[in-house]
Amino acid sequence: MEVLSSRILLRPADPARSRRFYRDVLGLAVYREFGPRDDPGTVFFLGPGFLEVSGHGDAPAGAPMIWLQVRDVSAEHARLAAAGATIAREPRREPWGLIEMWIEDPEGVRIVLVEIPEDHPLRRDQRG
Repeated sequence: MEVLSSRILLRPADPARSRRFYRDVLGLAVYREFGPRDDPGTVFFLGPGFLEVSGHGDAPAGAPMIWLQVRDVSAEHARLAAAGATIAREPRREPWGLIEMWIEDPEGVRIVLVEIPEDHPLRRDQRG
């Protein structure tokens, strides 16, 4: 699998508290924010990777997820299914425009495979 980008995803019980910790206590620099201004998802630089704190999760508090950007989610779906990977959710286009599928490692850690379509704003510099 050719991984183009990656991040660790946290879906904490109290996202604002977690954002404050990673930004103000740990001192991580913000890569980007998205979503509502009063409760944004925040992606922090984490060395050559990223840490995203966003949303509220249904997993146990603090359970991490791994986010892997790939070129072709459909091709990875076919390859991983043939290899016997646990497919937690089939590929689909999300309301935010990314194509995502979810798998799980043998311990149940969720791994999100993401394809950024050619027409998605993440593909272009949005500065005016």
